Amino acid sequence: MATNAATHHTGQSKVPDRQQWSGQFGFIISAIGSAIGLGNIWRFPGTAYENGGGAFMIPYLVALLTAGIPILFLDYALGHRFRGSPPLAFRRLGGKLGRWAESIGWFQVMICFFIAVYYAAILAWAASYFIFSFTQKWGDDTAGFLIGEYLQTDGVTGGFLSPVTAVLVPLALIWVVAIIVMALGVKKGVEAANTIAIPVLVIAFGVLVVRSLFLPGAADGLNALFTPNFEALTDASVWVAAYAQIFFSLSIAFGIMLTYSSYRKRRSNLTSPGLVVAFANSSFEIMAGIGVFSILGFMAHEQGRTMQELTEEGGIKGIGLSFITFPKVISEMPGSALIGALFFGSLLLAGFTSLISILQVISGGLQDKFDLSERKAALVMGLPVAVVSLVVFGTKAGMPNLDVVDKFTNEIGIVLSAIVMMVVTMWVFRKGGEFAYHLSALSTFKVGRIWRFFVSVVSPVVLGYILVVTVSSLVTKGYEPYSGTLLNVAGWGSLVVSAVAALIFTFGVRWKRDPLAFEPYPSYPPAPAPRPALAQKGTN
Repeated sequence: MATNAATHHTGQSKVPDRQQWSGQFGFIISAIGSAIGLGNIWRFPGTAYENGGGAFMIPYLVALLTAGIPILFLDYALGHRFRGSPPLAFRRLGGKLGRWAESIGWFQVMICFFIAVYYAAILAWAASYFIFSFTQKWGDDTAGFLIGEYLQTDGVTGGFLSPVTAVLVPLALIWVVAIIVMALGVKKGVEAANTIAIPVLVIAFGVLVVRSLFLPGAADGLNALFTPNFEALTDASVWVAAYAQIFFSLSIAFGIMLTYSSYRKRRSNLTSPGLVVAFANSSFEIMAGIGVFSILGFMAHEQGRTMQELTEEGGIKGIGLSFITFPKVISEMPGSALIGALFFGSLLLAGFTSLISILQVISGGLQDKFDLSERKAALVMGLPVAVVSLVVFGTKAGMPNLDVVDKFTNEIGIVLSAIVMMVVTMWVFRKGGEFAYHLSALSTFKVGRIWRFFVSVVSPVVLGYILVVTVSSLVTKGYEPYSGTLLNVAGWGSLVVSAVAALIFTFGVRWKRDPLAFEPYPSYPPAPAPRPALAQKGTN
């Protein structure tokens, strides 16, 4: 078998080289760029505060070790072993008799499609607010400015065909830059963008955090965040929140890390870089918590209120934190223009590196299925995705649509994808032993039965519980304040479209090249052949 340095032949098919990172650093910095996103800044601090404060670190660490890192390793094993995007990797996993497995990969691609179209809209908001921060254009009524003047939201369902120029312009610019990065390919585009953006992000956000620590009331905010409430550990919902936070923040189980690992070189250390990525992501989340709650403590101090009062009003997570609460407090801070630029610039950088990783999943799937170059795939993917994003999320109905699609794709689509992926790989095709050996072959950190237990038992059970609770709540209680029509169309509809599209791409579209005309990267040294008796029983 030829090495990666040249095009080789397998059977009757000419198999071209796959794009590769420049080296291990390129992979690690890009994976960190994907993992560190909007959720690290606007989700983790509020989630920790609401679920036990300092005590939340206990279930958070348990979730990281028993679900986050094990599933991350599973993504790495699938992508590197079968050298493909999710559709190609799962097609090769299924082999001649498991063509249906490809649909799992296309479902992950479609989940990335729906995330991309609204994720870019949030980046457009951040870009606008970066400019607004120099003049505090949002004024005294930050909520009224966001909802009424900037987004021009018309109720919770209206305004679908009413464009908002203030959002469309930055949104179009975001898509132009993203498509250019995609067209440049893995090394010159994605890796180069992350190599520039991540150090700038860390420095900018680090400056913001250091500055926030010296604000009056910062200590009160930190006490509110880190004071442990150990009684919360007896609440099952706290543990669910911890697993959900780890799961959503690491970019696992919906194709990103699988795709990124497929661009690793043949002889690669897989697990040690995974640990670096996982702990870098968690470290940034903790740093974000320190910065956010120091600033919230300052806000409470200036207004003569308590952190509890701020919490009861809401606005400590998500859109409310970033675009309502923070603009209000930034206006009261010394050096407000600089602080605002650092915060919204950090949001923009963190979000953009995550956006290009999401798009790479879609681009990679199209490249593999239709034998496209990265430039052609960037246009074939980028133009339709950008148009949908502009039409749906550049209107007065953009915010309601965004909120609903985000809720359903993240809390149902990705969780469902993860459960199916683990069950299929570990129980249906029984690849646990093979993947463990592949992960450990050249890695300094070895995995074995404990990793297989977490991936085949613990994580599916925990995520299955989360999925049942989420679906039950949405079915019985809905999602306030949105109508059933919006939930059915934008929420359940996005999941149905993802499933149908996955089946169409799997069974209705032919591969331009034989997807099975390949040889998986061998283990070093070769894995020993199983004994006949064990081969009949199979192992996980």
